[in-house]
Amino acid sequence: MISKAKTVDEYVTALVPERTAAIEKLRKVIKKNLPKGFKEEMSYGMIGYVVPHSLYAAGYHCDPKLPLPFMNIASQKNFIAVYHMGVYADKKLLDWFTGEYTKQVPGKLDMGKACIRFKKIENIPYDLIGELATKFTVKDWVDRYETAYKKSK
Repeated sequence: MISKAKTVDEYVTALVPERTAAIEKLRKVIKKNLPKGFKEEMSYGMIGYVVPHSLYAAGYHCDPKLPLPFMNIASQKNFIAVYHMGVYADKKLLDWFTGEYTKQVPGKLDMGKACIRFKKIENIPYDLIGELATKFTVKDWVDRYETAYKKSK
């Protein structure tokens, strides 16, 4: 579900009440732990944490007018999602995250390449998501992105 909200506050206000607290708690833990330089904004119809053009002028290769995406959170129809490009781009980080997740959360991890889905709000591991947010600085993320992008050309 892509929101048409123009601001993060509009996005949160439009959520169904049972999702508001979870999204706000995710925002709080991510913003507390995210390294300096990332910016919160609406990105792809979700709450996004991006590398702004002021720090990476090239922007996102798919659309250079957009800042480089790093992390997103969203309230989807049947779940809350955390999208983290680092777990897609870094096998070591993915292995760390999946290992920690299985130690901390009951049940099976529901995950795509960069999408972590939480069908039960009570199973969101907020502290683990906060720790995951710390794993790349802006410079680390740009370097990893450029390395991967250059390989794919």
